[in-house]
Amino acid sequence: MRRANEPPQPVKPRGVLKQSPFKKAEPSGAARYPTLAMVVTLDVLTSLCKRRGFVFQASEIYGGFESTWDYGPLGVELKRRIADAWWRDTVLAREDVVGLDSAIIQSPRVWEASGHVGGFNDPLIDCKACKGRFRADQLEESPCPNKPSKCVGQHDACDLTEPRQFNMMFQTQVGPVDGNISYLRPETAQGIFTNFLNIQQSMRLKLPFGVGQIGKSFRNEIVTGNFIFRTREFEQMEMEYFCRPEEGMETHAYWVKERLDWYRSIGIQDENIRGEVIDPKDLAHYAKACTDIEYMYPAGWGELEGVAYRTDYDLTKHAEATGKKLAWMDPQTKEWIVPHVVEPAAGLSRIVLVALLDAYDDETLESGDTRNVLHFHPRIAPITLAVFPLVKKEGMPEKAREIMKRYLDRFPCTYDQGGAIGRRYRRQDEIGTPFCATVDGQTLEDDTVTLRDRDTMEQVRVKIDALGDWIDARTRDWSRT
Repeated sequence: MRRANEPPQPVKPRGVLKQSPFKKAEPSGAARYPTLAMVVTLDVLTSLCKRRGFVFQASEIYGGFESTWDYGPLGVELKRRIADAWWRDTVLAREDVVGLDSAIIQSPRVWEASGHVGGFNDPLIDCKACKGRFRADQLEESPCPNKPSKCVGQHDACDLTEPRQFNMMFQTQVGPVDGNISYLRPETAQGIFTNFLNIQQSMRLKLPFGVGQIGKSFRNEIVTGNFIFRTREFEQMEMEYFCRPEEGMETHAYWVKERLDWYRSIGIQDENIRGEVIDPKDLAHYAKACTDIEYMYPAGWGELEGVAYRTDYDLTKHAEATGKKLAWMDPQTKEWIVPHVVEPAAGLSRIVLVALLDAYDDETLESGDTRNVLHFHPRIAPITLAVFPLVKKEGMPEKAREIMKRYLDRFPCTYDQGGAIGRRYRRQDEIGTPFCATVDGQTLEDDTVTLRDRDTMEQVRVKIDALGDWIDARTRDWSRT
């Protein structure tokens, strides 16, 4: 993904077609990672997400709206729990990182100084034959809007215009006066840079320190698609880590490892994730190093998160534009230092997609039956515990609801009494609920429940009083089996 502030890139001449945004697995990689491509496609996942309430097409009753998606009851919980895990691990659990929530609409001078107004562009090209609009560097991968026309990708049949630069920022008018234009932010990072002095001085921070932020960003992409992989409206989870210039490369390496470890901590399988060092000749002009955290999507390896060493570019540009001294004074040497910055930047919706892809399985059981199951890590599963009464009588529904309400403050819970117990298990498997507790006749005698593990399908008797501690212990020790 091209980063903000990068100057316009030269476009390929007409007839020269682009590589896919996904990198195909190498022959050895294809042999190592056969499972994901065999198990799920984006079409299968999109269908499951609609059926089970994860993601819906926005404005669907009006025929939908391109590249916009609504997160349903389970999708919003999955997204919230991923964001909470990121915030807890990246901000709350560290003494050297604080948080920020900056405005979506900033002064237009912010985007002028950062380079977005002049340089946040993609090459736009039109086909006069099919009337489609495409990125000039992604022509081969872009479908023709006139079915069953095949002109795109067969450039002899195309009547293409010359490429022109298209700025991807959404404009908006501020206030009632015409011409008072600003922009919806294309990234959350600039709000951190413009608040550098406010944050450093109010919290009395010393280098190195970081500032984390989760929030909406908007990019008017020419080409979108692959479900929620690339959309025009999305949420970012970014952190700017300020350090001494001589510590920049070491800090960059540190955060690459931290981010890879974090994805493993939320259950992403190790064989499906890797760090890909960006070739120096492909770096943005302000970057000294960048490593992409890549995931093995069904179409191949693609970007999940970027960890960029941005040097002092952003602070220097805003200092030049405002005349403010965006620097930190070393209390020992009394030297003013313009910090360098390492930026781990991830898209929350893309992590949601990866969590769904990585968790999905279509298992054949020993009985010959199959089950669809989402093997979410318990710390990000939309629902942690489902509580069932075995039958709808003898006080079992009341007891089950009592248990559910008791643990709602500890983790997300749900109640289900509809249908046979096996059907209820299958429903919870398909939405990724890691634990199901069944209230039966024995519960009314000794205050124990039958607790079922989603991944192993094993069942144990657990005291109601010990249920929360049992689940917490299993969550800490969780590994996909």
